[in-house]
Amino acid sequence: MTGARLATTGPGRHEHAERYPRVMDVPMALPEWTVLVLLSQRPAHGFAVSQLTASDGELGRIWRIPRPVVYRAIGRLVDAGLIAPESVEPGLGPQRTIYTVTGQGREEAERWLSTPVDHIRDIRSHLLIKLALLHRAGREPADLLRRQRAALDPIAQAIQAPRAEPDGFDEILLAWRRATAAAALGFLDEIAAKTEAGRS
Repeated sequence: MTGARLATTGPGRHEHAERYPRVMDVPMALPEWTVLVLLSQRPAHGFAVSQLTASDGELGRIWRIPRPVVYRAIGRLVDAGLIAPESVEPGLGPQRTIYTVTGQGREEAERWLSTPVDHIRDIRSHLLIKLALLHRAGREPADLLRRQRAALDPIAQAIQAPRAEPDGFDEILLAWRRATAAAALGFLDEIAAKTEAGRS
């Protein structure tokens, strides 16, 4: 996955957004992207985000992100200058800091949300999360589905291309790759058709 990267060591780690492109050295993983997009849609505290990504949460039913991982993602995003504390939730309970995205954080969230995945295996995780986040925001997924179909089509064609039939486990692996490629394209076509039908 290309794009935003998180700093790990060195004095630049705690710089703000203007230093961000120069100091990143670790690619952001799915938890960071998910938290970033959620906060771009609505400011929230870590506990609220972790409820959404719990196993019984709106997003957790797709890809569970444990609460400690959510809080760690928030810390890394703050260090990267992509989110910032906005306020503290009032009340008698524990103080919870509410975070919101910075300008650059919003740009990165939007870029990631509209970018297709590179591998068929990432449809189950990254793409489904992106589709769920778009749905949550009341946004149409048609553009993302179209780009995703275009990105995966040449990969599927290469997998399906005639070749000398392998033996042993290679034969099993090829059969799996062909089946998953066909299923992925079928899934994209089905969802795209339903999206288009919903417009009419």
